[in-house]
Amino acid sequence: MEPDLLSYQIALTLIPGVGDVNGKRLVAYCGGVEAVFLESRSALLKIPGIGQATVNSVLSQHVFHVVEKEILFIEKNEVQPLFFTDSNYPQRLLNCEDGPLMLYYKGTANLNAPRMIAFVGTRKASDYGRERCEEMIADLKLKDVVVVSGLAYGIDSCAHRKALECGMDTIGVMGHGLDRIYPFQHQKLAMSMLENGGLLTEFPSGTNPDRENFPKRNRIVAGICDAVVVIESGIKGGAMITATLANSYNRDAFAVPGRTNDEYSKGCNMLIKSNRAALAESAKDISYIMGWDDRKVQTKSQTSLFVELSEDEKRLLALMDSKKAVGMDHLIVSTAMPPSKVASALLNLEFEGMVKSLPGKLYKIIP
Repeated sequence: MEPDLLSYQIALTLIPGVGDVNGKRLVAYCGGVEAVFLESRSALLKIPGIGQATVNSVLSQHVFHVVEKEILFIEKNEVQPLFFTDSNYPQRLLNCEDGPLMLYYKGTANLNAPRMIAFVGTRKASDYGRERCEEMIADLKLKDVVVVSGLAYGIDSCAHRKALECGMDTIGVMGHGLDRIYPFQHQKLAMSMLENGGLLTEFPSGTNPDRENFPKRNRIVAGICDAVVVIESGIKGGAMITATLANSYNRDAFAVPGRTNDEYSKGCNMLIKSNRAALAESAKDISYIMGWDDRKVQTKSQTSLFVELSEDEKRLLALMDSKKAVGMDHLIVSTAMPPSKVASALLNLEFEGMVKSLPGKLYKIIP
């Protein structure tokens, strides 16, 4: 049987040594995923980052016998395959260089919902951590937010359950194939999520929940969302990895503070101290920083405003476009001002009702 488009897409993800970055490079240089497997050896070897071993694997096409089995699983279980060139692929992940080539999805939630937020934390959540998690999610219900987490014990499962209880969509990102649920105690929870949310993975069926898969899972959790909230974490762990990834993807990160002598508050407190996460005591803090308040701001006339503005604030406004959002990093570079001064001036402009903060540390002039 001749391979179809989906067969080529799955095959590319299975080639040893390709990976997400080189996979996208192959598709771009060859002009399509089918063309990758039809290209000549000499042409493939000219592509940057593609070595002899990878070219041999592409040309051998030995992965196609596995592809047929995966397609049968997809069809039988009504799984939605999402290649990175598909229109319904999560658009936020396209901004992440190492975003997955292929995703496998089963569920009802919109993976491109306007507002998506991840709740992550320790598997050994305390009563305090669970209470903060449940309060925040309940208070975000009216913001029409999709809740994302990793279907693990502790904060993850607490976030999923509370979202379902509140009638909110919730998506579990998994570190294994869709042919199983790990941990198996969460099977009932996962089945409920299929009706009000979904299950998402980059791993084909038959993939075990091996240790090395979970950091890869965490990059999807961070990349698919507008923000990540860390509720209870030690200095090391999956939640800290997810927060670090959120920073690298220019996503907003929040951390719930805890007592200084609590082992699973040390990670959150460190994220706040090192300015890698904003302090979040409640959902109000998240909504305000994310611009989800839907509050109407009384704006003043531009003439009177400029009389009251500082020179730094005037410089920032002059660089900003009322039609497009501008990143804080761009403003820092363009003005050569210290980051602290730029942040302070932007905050004042927000208070004046002239500038609105957007997800991803972007700012826009309010018309």
